[in-house]
Amino acid sequence: MKQTSIISILKELYLFSSMDNDELERLTEISSVHNYKKDEHVFMQGELGHHLLIVVEGIVSVFKHDNKGNEIIISFFKPFSLLAEAAVLKGVPFPSTAVCKSDGVILKIEFKKFKELFMHDPHISFEIIQSLLDKIQLLQQNIHFTIAKSAKEKVLHFYANHKDLSLELKKYEIASLLGMNAETLSRNTKKLIKEGKLLKVDNGYKLL
Repeated sequence: MKQTSIISILKELYLFSSMDNDELERLTEISSVHNYKKDEHVFMQGELGHHLLIVVEGIVSVFKHDNKGNEIIISFFKPFSLLAEAAVLKGVPFPSTAVCKSDGVILKIEFKKFKELFMHDPHISFEIIQSLLDKIQLLQQNIHFTIAKSAKEKVLHFYANHKDLSLELKKYEIASLLGMNAETLSRNTKKLIKEGKLLKVDNGYKLL
């Protein structure tokens, strides 16, 4: 991708909103844009990451496998999210696997050089810390949600807050994200339709 195209992407990212043109030019020298096909892996659990990864287009699923080999979905990431930045910052292997759920674009930034050139910038450091805090908050919400909510409440919450994701995901992926199996998801979805809280439409379900 041409340098000007990379700069146009960088200008759209909150992380770099405080940079002037000279800084953006330097950043393009250590940045690259990568296209991914649907179901292609971005990284694998156990690999070492050497780049900051930012979703530019598409949806990325991050998941682990339990000791029985079942896929446990941790979360889905949309543009313009940082991926697994904690592992890259700490220099440890990725604790999970990431795969594109649709054709996507990932911006990769060489972390070692980025650290030397830009991590002294308070705005950059603050935004990275904020991203980490957001993920901690998401984890806390997911734990509380899994413990406290009934199956029907989980389904309603998902369709109320993730309309765009619901169009991209398969039934088992939604079920995994909600901490239930596909049969439980299907059964409770039917109950909610019968109760007049969900409506089946051509491209999924609509919250009433």
